[in-house]
Amino acid sequence: MPEDILAVRLDKWLWAARFYKTRSLAAKACDGGKVEINGQSAKPHKLVRPGDRVKLSLPSWRREVTVLGLADRRGPASAARLLYEDLTPPPPPSALRKAPPIVRPPGAGRPTKRERRLLDRLRGD
Repeated sequence: MPEDILAVRLDKWLWAARFYKTRSLAAKACDGGKVEINGQSAKPHKLVRPGDRVKLSLPSWRREVTVLGLADRRGPASAARLLYEDLTPPPPPSALRKAPPIVRPPGAGRPTKRERRLLDRLRGD
């Protein structure tokens, strides 16, 4: 991690910090409005500096981190973990989480009487 870097592009930093698998996925997330820096929506070219607060909307949850270090290259996960401080509150206990929606695969046809009763029981009807 070079010491002389003062700011890094947001998409590069998200990729180096291992929030996204590729830089193009990080750029798409920024363009889609899923990333904020200090409370403002950010584009991929926005510069990130130490002390900035970054909010991410990932597929399964929302994360909030503070930038501690900068890197423009992707390294090991142990080094990436040193680039930020996680401020995300812990997830609620599993008893309070909503169950995922019940979805039948397309083309499976009509449910049988037994399957319909099981679905009704799961939905609480």
